[in-house]
Amino acid sequence: MEPGISFGNKEESDYIRRRLIEYNAEHAPENLSSRYEEINLTIKDGDGSVIGGMLAVLCWNWIEVDILWIEESLRGMGYGTRLLNFIENIAKEKNCTFIKLNTFSFQAPEFYLKNGYNEVAVFEDAPIGSNHYYFKKAIV
Repeated sequence: MEPGISFGNKEESDYIRRRLIEYNAEHAPENLSSRYEEINLTIKDGDGSVIGGMLAVLCWNWIEVDILWIEESLRGMGYGTRLLNFIENIAKEKNCTFIKLNTFSFQAPEFYLKNGYNEVAVFEDAPIGSNHYYFKKAIV
């Protein structure tokens, strides 16, 4: 019977992810092959409500920021910069060589430039009418 394509469930998705991670680990330097760690940070107000946070992953010799979010009414007050400084300190402690992340033109490309990140790629019209930026910052 010919293999077929179908939509996978959560268990199958986890299996596929795990298999790729195993394969990739075989091709990474031995001292880095098992380095994978989720780093999830939150900022809470005085009442304990989450007002911002960051979801990131340490992989081999870098950290990838997947999500950085601050409550809209609190943007521009330094909370995002505090999160970036915090993750950069973690990157230094873990001997990472860079941090990478992406953002859209309607989000915060100027914010990342202001915080020392360098634009490495941009996809125009992604989504249509906006741009999708990729940034990197060396950790020294």
